[in-house]
Amino acid sequence: MSPIEVVLIVLVVLVVAAAVPAIWVASRRRALRTRFGPEYDRVVAEQQSRSAAEQELRERERRHAELTLTPLSAESRQRYAADWEEIQARFVDSPAEAVGAADELVTRLIAERGYPVGEYDEQLAHLSVEHARTLTHYRDAHEIQLRNERGEASTEQLRQAVVHYRALFADLLGEDPVRQHSDQHPDGTRPDTPQDVPSR
Repeated sequence: MSPIEVVLIVLVVLVVAAAVPAIWVASRRRALRTRFGPEYDRVVAEQQSRSAAEQELRERERRHAELTLTPLSAESRQRYAADWEEIQARFVDSPAEAVGAADELVTRLIAERGYPVGEYDEQLAHLSVEHARTLTHYRDAHEIQLRNERGEASTEQLRQAVVHYRALFADLLGEDPVRQHSDQHPDGTRPDTPQDVPSR
């Protein structure tokens, strides 16, 4: 084997050795992006570096794996769906109370599924592993509920809060909480649901 061939082989080995870690890192990054969706970008923006953000997301996965999550029974799903319909009906006359009830119902569902419900930020971190795509809805709903508690939320904001809560609620429930009725719109809403209540 000539010296040139030896040099070429060594160069190829070095290139491959350098490429393998890069491919591994890219593969892990792609897996995190796929799993966390928009939450990946949010955490990257909040952290000092991409590697720190990815470490945070992997830590979330580790903590999530320690949870004992419980699937809902058919009876539980029916009960939650009925409770949700009651909240939407209540919105027409008492929007502020309905939003408070929606927050309580979602919190109860989160707890029954096996997620911690103490610290809000910790709750978000745990939910982000399997429900990252609806987490923005939950954040928005929570912000409106805080304004609602201070008496500062408009009817339109309250309507939006119920819509946001419904997104996470349906994700956790595993189905749309609004049963089909003959007088519903094609998107599953009825004329008296929060999606159609005008702002005051």
